[in-house]
Amino acid sequence: MNTVFWFRRDLRLFNNQALYQAIENGCKNAVFFITEQQWQCHGVAPIQIDLLKRRLDYLGQLLADNGIKLHIIDGVDYSGCIQRLTAFCQQHAVSSVYANKEYEINEVKRDQAFLKHGDEIGTSLLLFDGDVIAPPGTVLNQSGEMFKVFTPFKNAWLKQYQNSHFYFTTPPAMFSPIAWQSCALLSTDNSSHKWPVDDHSLSQICSRFISEKLLSYKDQRDIPSIKGTSGLSPYLALGVVSVYQLIALVQQQHIDVLSSSKSNLFTWVNELVWREFYRHLIVAYPKLNKYQNFNEKYDPVQWRSDDADFTAWCQGKTGYPLVDAAMRQLQQTGWMHNRLRMVVASFLTKHLLIDWRKGERFFMQHLIDGDLASNNGGWQWAASTGCDAQPYFRIFNPITQSERFDPEGEFIRKYVPELTSVPSKHIHFPHIYLALQGSDKNQYWPAIVDHKAARQRALDAFKV
Repeated sequence: MNTVFWFRRDLRLFNNQALYQAIENGCKNAVFFITEQQWQCHGVAPIQIDLLKRRLDYLGQLLADNGIKLHIIDGVDYSGCIQRLTAFCQQHAVSSVYANKEYEINEVKRDQAFLKHGDEIGTSLLLFDGDVIAPPGTVLNQSGEMFKVFTPFKNAWLKQYQNSHFYFTTPPAMFSPIAWQSCALLSTDNSSHKWPVDDHSLSQICSRFISEKLLSYKDQRDIPSIKGTSGLSPYLALGVVSVYQLIALVQQQHIDVLSSSKSNLFTWVNELVWREFYRHLIVAYPKLNKYQNFNEKYDPVQWRSDDADFTAWCQGKTGYPLVDAAMRQLQQTGWMHNRLRMVVASFLTKHLLIDWRKGERFFMQHLIDGDLASNNGGWQWAASTGCDAQPYFRIFNPITQSERFDPEGEFIRKYVPELTSVPSKHIHFPHIYLALQGSDKNQYWPAIVDHKAARQRALDAFKV
């Protein structure tokens, strides 16, 4: 029996049941397809592609040292990927291909296409749900339908798993870590070199977060000037770590973490359940893969088409310091603090009344942790068009958000150095202060929109 493992966004050896099954069935070859045109079509950020390629380099060495050859094949796009995989299977007389499911609509169609080709050449495709704890379609309401509100989904999810004990598992043949030096990077702007890709470093990152930050996560996660979050989202997006693995690691120190959804410990796990919720949604409602509103009643909203305002938002030149600092963080690092993602998304869709789809696309093009389900879910939540979204009349005030979560302006000063000398009490909206100092000191641009007027405009637009 000739078996092949097909790596996708599951670039890990630990807690990868599909890989384990392939190994137990004699797998000595694995494949990964570089699909640059498909990535470009999907708007995948260059920094995420860089991280992916560095991880592939590491993974290939680790597999080779343990008797499995990783074939990295140029597939161009998904159509080319299927052609090349079919040819590979014929050339190597492959009887079975093992892989983990991807739930996005184009990826599902890709797998369906290979299933058809596989039948013709005598090769089976065995798919596993390796990206989630609960496979889509297994957490349903009493009518057998997908939940449209997160809290009941979470409660049903917990009912299924709160008595489960997750275990950190290794491949059938133990893989040993390798000495690692980073491979050649892309350009400086698109480099992911600050994000390690070896298993030893990732193990330390996970352990330190769970041991040192998990208990304080609830209190510190909204403060952008400190490292209060896990920093694991890029690795979840590429499947370098799995949700199963992370919950197993938490349970090693806090065995009852799933027993109470109201505990501080559960706050971070709750974010992982949100991730599952959004994955279930894109399967239950394929239109979400096609940039359509979940809530159709907001289809008549007339979005503004203002290129100047959109460019100012992208460049971090809106005149609202917290918004500008957040957008510059994204441009400079390929990552943005979670609280600030909500702030800037609310600003674009409510203050500027610009279509959430433009923001979603921009995020995907720049985020190192870009992920369709979570990105779409987050943007539609902020725009009030999504499933269990914030009500349309809830419009974040970027000034009060700044005062609350960056009171001394530490984060603002880091990314908006023009405001370094502005006192903390003025830094959240410095225009009056700067004007009083004289025009020669006013190096910061005026606000592109008035908060009160913009809020009323958004309310009027959404009431329609």
